[in-house]
Amino acid sequence: MRRRLPALLLVVASAALADTRSFVDQSDLPAEAVRSGSVFLTAETRALQADGFANPGYLWVERGGELFNDGDKVCSSCHQADALAGAAARYPQYDAVAGALLNLEARINLCRQHHQELPPLAYESDELLALTAYVANLSQGRPLTVAVDGDAAPFFEQGRAYYFQRRGQLNLACNQCHDDNWGGKLRGDTISQGQPNAWPAYRLEWQTFGSLHRRIRDCDVGVRAEPHESGSEIYISLELYLAWRARGLAVESPGIRR
Repeated sequence: MRRRLPALLLVVASAALADTRSFVDQSDLPAEAVRSGSVFLTAETRALQADGFANPGYLWVERGGELFNDGDKVCSSCHQADALAGAAARYPQYDAVAGALLNLEARINLCRQHHQELPPLAYESDELLALTAYVANLSQGRPLTVAVDGDAAPFFEQGRAYYFQRRGQLNLACNQCHDDNWGGKLRGDTISQGQPNAWPAYRLEWQTFGSLHRRIRDCDVGVRAEPHESGSEIYISLELYLAWRARGLAVESPGIRR
């Protein structure tokens, strides 16, 4: 058994390397096949998401509205809520001043640092989740329309590569569940397409509100891969690819997911 182990490891490593290199040959999900994750929920859960009183995510939206209008240098002194309608549907986007791809959370923190002279909020903190939920909710019903050309192009390609790259001890890539097997069953759950249009969202498994990056980290842990930090460039790049992949889907945040 010990003599065979190196050869076995060589076979596994070679297969993993081949899979990593072949992502460029993978096909994106056709635009006509795109479905929101709400399609794969039970009727009861869809009703919960649609109920502005029962959906627990609105607790974070309400808190975000308070934070948006609270403090010495309030967000609303620069941004009128009506003017932000549709803004979240265009994120992530490249920011020339920052020289980086920013998602909505990063944009909020950049505003805090540069315009409010406040420290950035930690990922998954109630304050950042609340502000993100409030701004995202202002775009509810608007279609995702991210730009993936120009300065955003290298990040888009990085995110696409990560989506199709097999990783972890289970040697699985995102597309194997969310492109190849959506609509199928996994431990009694229906596999969705992994679309990002409902996030940040309240997840029933967590019994709390969370970011898209927390959900992505769960997927990486699920395939027994080392997760990246929430807010990392690789996850924001993946978020850009996912938003492009979901182009045309309406923003649903605050969504409800299993």
